[in-house]
Amino acid sequence: MEPIIKVDNVSMCFNLSTEKHESLKEYLLAMVQGRLQYDEFYALRDVSLDIMPGDFYGLVGLNGSGKSTLLKTIAGVYKPSKGKVTVNGTIAPLIELGAGFDMDLTARENIYLNGTVLGFSPKYLDEKFDEIVEFSELQNFLDVPLKNYSSGMVARIGFAIATITKPDILIADEVLSVGDFLFQQKCEKRMKELMAGGTTVLLVSHSIEQIERMCSKVAWLSHGHLKMNGDTETVCNAYKAVQRGEA
Repeated sequence: MEPIIKVDNVSMCFNLSTEKHESLKEYLLAMVQGRLQYDEFYALRDVSLDIMPGDFYGLVGLNGSGKSTLLKTIAGVYKPSKGKVTVNGTIAPLIELGAGFDMDLTARENIYLNGTVLGFSPKYLDEKFDEIVEFSELQNFLDVPLKNYSSGMVARIGFAIATITKPDILIADEVLSVGDFLFQQKCEKRMKELMAGGTTVLLVSHSIEQIERMCSKVAWLSHGHLKMNGDTETVCNAYKAVQRGEA
């Protein structure tokens, strides 16, 4: 069986400016004059990972370890500085809270906007509209601009839209951390239903208990490097031991 996601020796380098520019004009002037100076920052270094169809893969690591960068590279948001990512299937990305939304528009309008960004037709969204609203539990707030929503409410509507159909791959980056406990359970149930239908799930969560409960495999990232990769129990036990200072 071929991997549905193949990350092959991927590095991701960002150029960080060493000087502070007070305005766009000042920045452009420095660029024209060749005075811009950068420090290279590697968010990922030589990461290789094969994810098979139907895997429920968790990513663990401290803040700044490269988890979100890896997800964005897999989703096609970033092009690797080095290496290659091969994805064989459709992706429903839940990477950044509010991405694909216009916060000045109402929830009703954003269902169509975000759904279109994800590739759904207006007709399909008409058919699934009530189901999206029911899952998000925001019936009483449909005509309220999203800028007045809490982060948890935005996460609800984003998750409901992204999972209204069965994608080949679902990517979720900390989207469950902003919702209440009952809605987290609801999302976990939806993800398990998707997996039962063959969807591959990639999950980033600061809750190691959630990773242990839901994931079949785990990759541990540290300072942009893939430190460990394998079955959930082995990787999570090693990760927790390091956090406790036992290793």
